[in-house]
Amino acid sequence: MTTAQEKQHLLSLYEGCTAFHGELHDHSASGGTSDGKCTLAQWTARLAELKMDFAAILDHRQVRHMYLPEWKDGLFIPGTEPGTKIDDCAARIPHMHYNILLPERGELEKLLAEFPEYEFTGGIEGHFIYPTFTRERFGQLIDAVKAHGGLFVHPHPKQLMDSDDPCDYWFRDETGIEVFYADMASEFTRKNYALWTALLAAGKRVWACAGGDLHAQATDKAMTTVYAEEKSAKAYLSHLRRGDFTCGSVGVRMCMGDTLSGGHCAFAGQRLALCVDDFHPSVADPAHEYRLDLLNENGLVLSRSLRCTQANWLAIDAQDCAFYRAEVVDLTRGLRIAVGNPIWNDR
Repeated sequence: MTTAQEKQHLLSLYEGCTAFHGELHDHSASGGTSDGKCTLAQWTARLAELKMDFAAILDHRQVRHMYLPEWKDGLFIPGTEPGTKIDDCAARIPHMHYNILLPERGELEKLLAEFPEYEFTGGIEGHFIYPTFTRERFGQLIDAVKAHGGLFVHPHPKQLMDSDDPCDYWFRDETGIEVFYADMASEFTRKNYALWTALLAAGKRVWACAGGDLHAQATDKAMTTVYAEEKSAKAYLSHLRRGDFTCGSVGVRMCMGDTLSGGHCAFAGQRLALCVDDFHPSVADPAHEYRLDLLNENGLVLSRSLRCTQANWLAIDAQDCAFYRAEVVDLTRGLRIAVGNPIWNDR
């Protein structure tokens, strides 16, 4: 039973925020070294058709996509997707990609200039290479992304790397790993979800992310939902960089006291409250049956039926567990459509 006070407190933590649905990993046809198939103008039209609010355009090896006339803050999130070889882990990690999302486009040039390994040529027509890092230096890069107000995500992890040790895919806590990839129902997603849950079981505090990465038209099959104060990259990143977002097409807001999804606090004597709402039109069907699953490190804590046409509330007394997290399942389709990020216990 969720009390009126608990509902009001959770809503107050998101006061002034709106649910935005979008894509956190894709590419455009921006010239130079870009390998996307659609221009930013085509992206703009397609996002409107799909009723999506934003897309992170992360073209490779350059920054020019962020300075084209069609670029619009809030519709597009700046950043890039570099590749790297980590030379002191070469046997296990011959090559990997990583997504860097930033609140303002100028932050990317500053970041690249701080790491001469990129050989960034400078300016809005500047290009950079895929460098080799030691694992220590790579960690410094992740720290720098955070210092610039950005989000670091390990994309398509099981599609590029091959290791049976989940910790080979982990480089820092409070970073993202792409769980929904290309499509919520894809084989890629199945493998990445298993990796993420294995990382949680290993005690790693990583956030579940989603990305389409089709290099073609926008897709609504691997979306992210974020509650933000306005339609701007800076507002999105203020939540994304804290893990306060949902991997999927449904809004999952959760708190333990004043601590939101993606965060950590002491559970002792606390209540967990959550609200599931704001189903994107692509997954909202009143004729379908939906279920909320609340989980911790030991598995399923409880399940509740959901309705896609209303806010769905849940509150429980917190137990002494490592974390709580929530998922939304479309039972009619047999499909997991949203994965909320955990709140971890400081015990």
